[in-house]
Amino acid sequence: MDRSSEGWEKEFGRWLGDNRNLSGAALLPYDRQSTAVVDADGSPDSSGISTTWYAGNSSGVSPDSFLLDLSSPHDDAEMPDVLLCPLVFQRAAPKPNFWTIRMCSEFHRALVDMPEKDSFVRTTMACLMLGLHCFLAGCSETEFGRDGSNSESSNVTSGTIRLALNWYPEAEHGGFFAADELGHFTDQKLDVEIIPGSPGASRLILQELAVGRTHFAIASADQVVEQRSRGLPIVALLAPLQQSPRCIIVHEASGVSSLQELASVELAISETRPFALWMKKQLPLKGVTIVPFNGLVGEFLAKPNFAQQGYVFSEPFIAREQGGDPRALMLSDIGFNPYASLLVTSENVIQTHSEMVQQMVTACWKGWTDYLKSPESTNSRIHQENSDMSLAALQFGAESLQELCRVESGQRLGTMSEERWRTLVEQIEAVEAIDPGSVQAEDCFALKFLEQAVP
Repeated sequence: MDRSSEGWEKEFGRWLGDNRNLSGAALLPYDRQSTAVVDADGSPDSSGISTTWYAGNSSGVSPDSFLLDLSSPHDDAEMPDVLLCPLVFQRAAPKPNFWTIRMCSEFHRALVDMPEKDSFVRTTMACLMLGLHCFLAGCSETEFGRDGSNSESSNVTSGTIRLALNWYPEAEHGGFFAADELGHFTDQKLDVEIIPGSPGASRLILQELAVGRTHFAIASADQVVEQRSRGLPIVALLAPLQQSPRCIIVHEASGVSSLQELASVELAISETRPFALWMKKQLPLKGVTIVPFNGLVGEFLAKPNFAQQGYVFSEPFIAREQGGDPRALMLSDIGFNPYASLLVTSENVIQTHSEMVQQMVTACWKGWTDYLKSPESTNSRIHQENSDMSLAALQFGAESLQELCRVESGQRLGTMSEERWRTLVEQIEAVEAIDPGSVQAEDCFALKFLEQAVP
């Protein structure tokens, strides 16, 4: 998949077309210079300034609109790379169930990489996007209660269980795909839909989880802490990756062999994430210019004085496969080591469907156990889901996971400790990403389902 902003726009347009009945309607991209009609796959125009997606009839929309403008006025010449007013909702007459949605060309950067001082704007945008997702999917108070519970069905196990990934399918999701591929979901009488992620998905899927749009999601431990600090009752159930795969990739030719030596480079990271804030707190970063991370390795390959974030089993291999000379420097070396690829759910799902949660944890635990022993068939499945990941890259990922998933003798794969969670909460408080005392470590995870999983 294309991880560029243009590719993301196209995916959003396709998602919009797939999730609403647009019969007799058209998607029209709009920018400050031109307007053109495109087909329902959401192919964007070429101007690249900003985009408005109209879900309305092709003859036009009502001028009666509500503009949510969160940015200060600016001239065309001063238009920033990332706009702060991504959404416009506009009722399209004569179809009252269609709305206009305005989205800037890099909404995921505006949400993920916005400076911490703009946290109010970022949070507002996240809430708006969450409302957009719920509206477009047709959810309302008659379908989902105010607490995020599904009031239309008292037993989610009677239908499809939705598991949302935090990124495109890769080796980090291997055990979850193995649970499906090897029949563990079926053995537990579960019908599970695995939903691939994309840029920006890691935050949005947790918000959707909190309101009941999905039943389970994949996240890192620091995201669980952040979301709980904002009032979203997310709970971790299984931690396949005991060690964080997060790394910074530098060129071997640079001679840099530790994060402390990182200097005089462009560094592409998601700079408002806790790991990036921890880097700023712990490292000198002399002469380092921080730039947005776009999920690709092309800029790393093109620039000798360039470094970027990545996962140790993914981006370094891809860069080397394309002729680069990557060296991976682990974030865990400077003490930031959250659990990763966590299976998470909401407190509401645990309270109302504990039997289903037990079945899900058991199936995923078995999937991860099998994937680490023999990943080949599951890697073929992941490659089908994400052709950008070669079988060689997936095999490298599976081999790298052996050490990352290792637990101490006598412990069960995927276990968690309150001490690790407490350390993480304290670190995120130290970088001022959450308010002190807003998150209790013991509330972040539940081990009872893993402990009761039967081999």
